[in-house]
Amino acid sequence: MQLYLMGLWETVRDFIGTGGDVLYLVFFALLIMWIVMIERAWYLFGVFPQERKRILESWNTRKDTTSWYAHRIREAWISEASEKLSARMLVLKTMIAICPLIGLLGTVTGMIAVFEIMAVQGTGNPRLMAGGISMATIPTMAGMVAALSGMFFAQRLDARIKAAKEQLIDSMPHH
Repeated sequence: MQLYLMGLWETVRDFIGTGGDVLYLVFFALLIMWIVMIERAWYLFGVFPQERKRILESWNTRKDTTSWYAHRIREAWISEASEKLSARMLVLKTMIAICPLIGLLGTVTGMIAVFEIMAVQGTGNPRLMAGGISMATIPTMAGMVAALSGMFFAQRLDARIKAAKEQLIDSMPHH
């Protein structure tokens, strides 16, 4: 196991060495994105069902569910639950959008490295230029892969959150 982890670490280190330091930024954005996504899934599937149950019990034990005042209370409870469900989804979507942009930053820095090599060495050393071109393309690829890894799950999470809001609204009749 330790040998496997050391091999994995070497692979990651080589990848970052080839792609440049911008990959640390991609990794950091990816880490934040997945932490937020896991937290949102935990809330949706672990915490919200108890919250929903509490709201429904409070609504069903009310004697008055038809007056103007009761409608305002219902709206407030739904709004509060909706706000808690949607919390940090903007951060998640922002992280997904930022990942490719960080990758493009890596492309720019890699191309600058290629141009510096060309200015110093000329175009006679293709091996050095290839290293700069790798540094230009790998961060873009990493940023795109990072964004794609989160896009699918974020869309599914968003759809589940909308469905949970609708179910809560539907289960609180307001005669």
